[in-house]
Amino acid sequence: MREGFAVLGVAIRREPWVFAISTIGSILFGALTVADAWVLGWSTEHVVIPAFRDGEIGGGLLWAVFALFVGVAILRAVGIVARRLGAGIMQYRMQAHYRRAVTRKYLDLPVAWHQRHPTGELLSNANADVEAAWGPIAPLPMAVGTVAMLVIAIAQMLFTDLVLAAVGLLVFPCVVVANLVFQRLSSPLITRAQQLRAEVSEIAHESFEGALVVKTLGREEQETERFAAKAHELRDLLIRAGRVRAAFDPVLSALPSIGVLAVLDVGVSRVDAGTSSAADVVTIAYLLTVVAFPIRSIGWLLGEFPRSVVGYNRVQAVLETTERTDYGTSALPADAAHGLRLDVDDLAYAYPGGEPVLSEVSFTVAPGASIALVGETASGKSTLTSLVARLVDPDAGTVRADGVDLRDLARGELPQAVALVGQTAFLFDDTVRGNVTLGGDFADDEVWAALRVAQADGFVAALPHGLDTRLGERGASLSGGQRQRLALARALVRRPRLLILDDATSAVDPEVEARILAALRPQEGSRDEGASLLVVAYRKATIALADEVLHLAEGRIAGRGTHAQLLADSADYATLVNAYDHPDQHAAAAQSEAR
Repeated sequence: MREGFAVLGVAIRREPWVFAISTIGSILFGALTVADAWVLGWSTEHVVIPAFRDGEIGGGLLWAVFALFVGVAILRAVGIVARRLGAGIMQYRMQAHYRRAVTRKYLDLPVAWHQRHPTGELLSNANADVEAAWGPIAPLPMAVGTVAMLVIAIAQMLFTDLVLAAVGLLVFPCVVVANLVFQRLSSPLITRAQQLRAEVSEIAHESFEGALVVKTLGREEQETERFAAKAHELRDLLIRAGRVRAAFDPVLSALPSIGVLAVLDVGVSRVDAGTSSAADVVTIAYLLTVVAFPIRSIGWLLGEFPRSVVGYNRVQAVLETTERTDYGTSALPADAAHGLRLDVDDLAYAYPGGEPVLSEVSFTVAPGASIALVGETASGKSTLTSLVARLVDPDAGTVRADGVDLRDLARGELPQAVALVGQTAFLFDDTVRGNVTLGGDFADDEVWAALRVAQADGFVAALPHGLDTRLGERGASLSGGQRQRLALARALVRRPRLLILDDATSAVDPEVEARILAALRPQEGSRDEGASLLVVAYRKATIALADEVLHLAEGRIAGRGTHAQLLADSADYATLVNAYDHPDQHAAAAQSEAR
């Protein structure tokens, strides 16, 4: 309960004026609700009882009673509008603020942190957990206002008749006990439920991501069972929490009614004895029915606390993460006509808790030169490209661009000069233009120029609406090779000075790949020396186009030189590239036999 009020304190400090307006409206509503009891008691004393006694009612008194009830109702309606509007604005502002804060934090956190946290959990943090954290804001102004109403009602009850008030107020210790029991029983259930929501989201996300695998391998039933197991666990847990809540709410509703019955029972006796008036009994009984609403609203607030505290703690765990990518203040020369010089010195890196992936890696990419990285699977090629693009920072050694350590560059400097095209081409559910520009300010001529270099202009022009053709989720309407070429065009349109291709053309046939790599090289007689290239390559034709080849083995550079030199000098390198080339040879032989 203490943590729940602390979470609400965060919201109140952030939105004090909205909270004040909604609270004033709620207090106005509470005060006028109590005023109804006074109007009812006054009407009973001055209109109803005299009417039974004398057999007639004065017209002026009837109009007075009518005016009192209507006036109180109008003012109470104003309070309701202010309370609900303020609570809604406050709640949605807090949710929007924390969603943006979580999203900004995701952008600041390094890739290594994201790799340790499932996507479903990240989605839950930014959505379900944020909503849960600020769920109590909706009943908060009502609860604050009804506390004021409760105080006023209790004061009026004590002022009206101490004995009847004491009888009615016996319900409050019972309310406190019921709330404590509810908190103890529901908190563990809600905590586990929030965790399960993230796990269910994670499984669903994995199934959607791997839809092709699930379908082609006939794993629909197994995936359904995997999802159903977690969903059923969440369902059963929420049912248990619902049962606790279902027992709690009727108790809260029943306690004030029991108090009313006790007041009526004692009150009749006191009226008969002449120690209380009928108006006093009616006033206190009505006030107890009024008190039932504050008790329920406070119960609603306290009932939201377990889920709120869990959601807030999960969100804060993200916001308080200390991992970050630090940036300097240095800038790179904006010289698009010349390639970037890249210097890698004694680079070493190991994933958390794992063995070193790279050790003592050193090489240089001269401006406008092309370097091919060749190595067996798990030799560290992709890790090296991530370090060069500063998706992660090395454990030791340095990576310098034009002589500047990447860690000293200002935020945004490196992406303007370096582009990484990864193994998996991700496309958004957007148009071709939108996927290439990603919202950047590029003219259609620039987009078409990038598409031509990536050998994608032909199939894009053949699409129903050209650049305006929507590609569907993840580019489902395109082949793997087409998706890779669009991803390459996305990098090229930004005219990077260093282009890193991490097996970015693996789904493209060798002839098209050769044309792409040839188009990336500067044209003869051009003053533009072209971008520097760092290419993870497997095919001999691709490797042969590079100015220098780096042979990676077990995280170290086992050999360097031209493709021809390494073939002649390194048996391991020759075995590796010939092994990669065999599938192409088998395919060519199969085509020859077919002809």
